[in-house]
Amino acid sequence: MAQFLSHLTLLTSPVDIDRDQARREAVQELLKPEYARESPVDRVTRAVDQFLGDLLDQESVGAVGSVAARIVLVVLVIAAVVAVVVIARRTAGGGAARQEGIFGDRRRTAAEHRDAAERLAAEGRWAEAVRERLRAVARDLEDRVIVDSTPGRTAGELAAEAGRALPAFASDLAAAARVFDDVTYGEVPGTAESYGVLRDLDERLRTARPTLGAAAEAVTP
Repeated sequence: MAQFLSHLTLLTSPVDIDRDQARREAVQELLKPEYARESPVDRVTRAVDQFLGDLLDQESVGAVGSVAARIVLVVLVIAAVVAVVVIARRTAGGGAARQEGIFGDRRRTAAEHRDAAERLAAEGRWAEAVRERLRAVARDLEDRVIVDSTPGRTAGELAAEAGRALPAFASDLAAAARVFDDVTYGEVPGTAESYGVLRDLDERLRTARPTLGAAAEAVTP
């Protein structure tokens, strides 16, 4: 951020920079060990900072030295800062959500998850209904010992394990996991159709039984 502010200062002051010297200093800076460990947000920040530095060198000032051009540069800096903040928040929020797995803090039965899903669907809260219906699927499969009860399991992990025990449902389980991830982490709006996919799968799975060979393969380390 301090680097952005320094460039903003340069926008309103004369610039006298030797291009070759600036490039040599930039190369030396990038050779420092800390750049090998920088985060994606830091890389974006540094790229924008370098871009502004190039625009403000001695040869560029003649082309962008007007007041209008300087205003545009300020707007670009502000937009870049906002973009970096948004990316950082989404990355942090997405990471925290994924670590929670399918279930929340409270343990519910499969029937309770189904009831909650139907209430949410009746209210048109489709994304929440999708999440509750997949939780019903997961709890039902755990209760029938088709999959292990694993804390923090993701939708994809559930689909993979259940798909090995119930090969005929493998593709449907994978599709349901994608729907869950889309509405939970991908900011995709839930719909009546996506909820219908989860509800239909849940109903069909309730009477499904793994074959002997598939069940043995599912529990093999």
